[in-house]
Amino acid sequence: MQSPKFPKNELQRLNAVKSYAILDSLPEKDYDKITKLIATICEVPIALITVLDQDRNYFKSHYGIPFNESPRDISFCGHAILEDDLLIVPDARQDSRFKGNPLITSLQAIFYAGVPLINPEGYSLGTICVFDHKPRQLNNTQIEALKTLGEQVVNLFELRKKNAVLEKATLELEKRNQQLKTFASHVSHDLKSPLANIISLTNLLRDDNTEQLSEDSNEYLNYIEESTTVLKDYIDGILLYYKSDELLKSNYEDVSLDELSEDLKQILIGKNDRFIFPENTVIKSINKSALSQILINLIDNALKYNDKPERLVTLTYDSDLFNHIFSVSDNGIGIPQDKQQYIFEIFKTIKNDYGKSSTGIGLSTVKNLVEKLGGEISVSSKTGQGSTFHFTLAKTSEFYKSESMTTCELV
Repeated sequence: MQSPKFPKNELQRLNAVKSYAILDSLPEKDYDKITKLIATICEVPIALITVLDQDRNYFKSHYGIPFNESPRDISFCGHAILEDDLLIVPDARQDSRFKGNPLITSLQAIFYAGVPLINPEGYSLGTICVFDHKPRQLNNTQIEALKTLGEQVVNLFELRKKNAVLEKATLELEKRNQQLKTFASHVSHDLKSPLANIISLTNLLRDDNTEQLSEDSNEYLNYIEESTTVLKDYIDGILLYYKSDELLKSNYEDVSLDELSEDLKQILIGKNDRFIFPENTVIKSINKSALSQILINLIDNALKYNDKPERLVTLTYDSDLFNHIFSVSDNGIGIPQDKQQYIFEIFKTIKNDYGKSSTGIGLSTVKNLVEKLGGEISVSSKTGQGSTFHFTLAKTSEFYKSESMTTCELV
């Protein structure tokens, strides 16, 4: 018997094997189906998918035998990975490389055929192979099947590797995102208190010195107040942006659009503002928390960037088979055509002559929520005439289970 030699690139080959994290992995149906299929095609009692480790032959899938590894120094596959193509041993008892091999006596491994599993970098990771208890040959169809299924095994290895890389990247991204959320929360907490003190002290200074402050002094105080307000809005916006995913975990429920709109009216709408919304409408199975946050941002913007004596905001609702469909319209200052494509990007702000500052976070938060709820958002606007934000939210499986199959009820 001759123990198989190591390939010249054995160190690099072993590193390639380890990169797939396939050694000692749990059984998988995709591999087991391949060994069963090739055993059937080749009409043999034993079929294996093997991976050559440093001192053992590990069986990723084994059909016809109860164990999942054997010593590398007695393996037939150790010889097969040295080949560029198929290795066929018609009768191992007559082959000098295998005479006296314990696999012949213990396993009755007399016939062997194996194809090396060569990865895209050219390293032989292991084999797909078959054994029989008697001398024989494979026909051309069986040989081609063995080679083809060997290629599929390599494809599975590659897919496994890519999935592992993707999972690692996803975990790292989740970790960094959590760290960023924690950082944003700490920054918000640490900065909001001093900012509140600055605003309070500015107001006190103005109130206590109303008659003594010059026009320039009043202007300076206005600058301080405006700057602290903008910074506070930035902090609140950043915190909301990174906490927006938590809203997605809220339960889906039936929402009365009348009641929700009345709540928004109490929070946002002033005495000289008009807010028009659909009446007697119940929206079936929707994330109320996320919808509320979306509407708060859009309505607040509609009022904030509005120079009309009577500010008007109109909310509409419709639906189709797959989506809830909303729009929020205003009669405000509008958005220039060439700027509309940028408004949903975080920290992107648009200069205007109206004097209102923007953090560039609110609409990005809205877009983030809408898209993660399976919808889309867009804007149509004319400068000086107002804007309309259109957005959809995908209907859920809970909705489709309802017997009515309607998107809303009229109360």
